[in-house]
Amino acid sequence: MPKFTLTSLSRMLWALVLVTLPVTSFRFMPFMGSGTYVRPLALYPLAVLLPVLVIRLKRKEITRPWPGTLTIILAFLLVAVSVTAFGATLAPIELRGVDYPDRALRAAVTVVIGLAFFIAAVWMNQNETDLRFSVKWLLLGLVAHLLWGAAQFIGLNSGYRQQLRQIQNLFSVRGLVKNKRISGFAYEPSWLAGQIATLYLPWLVAAILTRYRALGAILAPAGVKTNTPRTGLGISTSQVLSLIEPALLIGALIGLLMTYSRSGLLIAVVAGTVTLVLAGKETLSKTWYWFLSGFRRQGISYPGENGSFYQATIIRFLLVILVLSVLASAAFFLADKGYIAALFKADKTNFVSYIQGVYLGPRLAYASAAFQAFEIHPLTGVGLGASGFYIFQNMPDWILSGEPEVSRQMSPNITLFPNPKNLYVRLLAETGLPGFMLFVAFYLALFGDALNLLRTNPSSQSDHTANPARWLATAGIFALSAVVLQGFSQDSFGMPEMWVNLGILAGAAGAFCTQQTVVSATSSKNKAKDRL
Repeated sequence: MPKFTLTSLSRMLWALVLVTLPVTSFRFMPFMGSGTYVRPLALYPLAVLLPVLVIRLKRKEITRPWPGTLTIILAFLLVAVSVTAFGATLAPIELRGVDYPDRALRAAVTVVIGLAFFIAAVWMNQNETDLRFSVKWLLLGLVAHLLWGAAQFIGLNSGYRQQLRQIQNLFSVRGLVKNKRISGFAYEPSWLAGQIATLYLPWLVAAILTRYRALGAILAPAGVKTNTPRTGLGISTSQVLSLIEPALLIGALIGLLMTYSRSGLLIAVVAGTVTLVLAGKETLSKTWYWFLSGFRRQGISYPGENGSFYQATIIRFLLVILVLSVLASAAFFLADKGYIAALFKADKTNFVSYIQGVYLGPRLAYASAAFQAFEIHPLTGVGLGASGFYIFQNMPDWILSGEPEVSRQMSPNITLFPNPKNLYVRLLAETGLPGFMLFVAFYLALFGDALNLLRTNPSSQSDHTANPARWLATAGIFALSAVVLQGFSQDSFGMPEMWVNLGILAGAAGAFCTQQTVVSATSSKNKAKDRL
């Protein structure tokens, strides 16, 4: 019987945190106000996990508890506290029954929640074993997301909206949206799209590009014999398990399409492109070489098969047709939706008309109005959570007509507190230049960690194994790109998907860099001995 230890307890609690991440607006959180929509269910296991981790830290069971990125984010927290204290002296007028201390407290709580997810991810990912453990349970949460999302898609298109709404209301503060967009366990479809892009796609894309699998054994390239057990079909068990992540990638992309989220699709495409450019050059080069080899007779050698050249050529033509068909189908599917088609049909006579035509007018108006607070107090900002006090009075003139959403928000009967809907505008408005620059430095430090892992990875050092450092670096680049892009469409510090993968990167990067340093030092000593 396995011995129960603090380590095993922390792993169990961390697994619960990762599996429950999809539920972002949990109904039963009495300590949060009715106007708070970011209510991660994962807070419950996280609240139990943190004291356990503190005890393990005191016992020195956590080997690298303080990465440089943690220092930067704590410096940001110190600046945020300072500017919030200053913002109290500005004494903004109460808005909709909410005063400055209430907003400051709410904002501070969201920052602490985000920081708690980051620290837990750092401390629970100290080596490759921890990393594989985290990704396995993270992907289990994706499976739950996709299953419930598939049930929603089928039910919404089969006349079962009422039943689905009742189930959704059991755990979420919000039911289903009025159209047929799926939201999974998240608050709304765009939140689901954001989770897929920032939490799950990084590991799935990295698995494809690096041939490293968190599920099952690491893949070996063609021609390399293995002694792993085989199924009745002659396929090794590890190969079967290795197909899970490609299958999940396809499922995640389909789920992303079902949300019809323009921001989610854009984030996935841009983050994927950045990842391919920075970390996928070798994979792209090999794939391109394989593709072209099918059109060169001298590049094909199949003993005893006279038609092998023609078969290889036909296979590649069929592959091109399949890829183009999938892309065309996705394009037609999305273009058929008015929300997506507006991007191409909106009035393009001027910038403002186009923005309003694609339903981005309110977001731009909120962000530009909040930015006025930064222009008034560029060095100090107005304090955490206080940007909303300056939005309505600084609304641009062009938004005051033709925008029903803004008209409803400005009605005295509405109790919702306005927010910038843009993380970077919020940082500038509420923490000034010092807070904004520290937060950008936090992102840059993580980006440096990912690039450092790419440099230390000799992906070509062995043709028989995939490199875990490159796997982590590839996932880190995708995750960081996605999180940075998501900041342009959301402004909450309390969203777990903003912190978890970044914490995993910060925690595990130290282990791989330390291993590389040891290997390099050993290699140098051996070379010195050889010279002697």
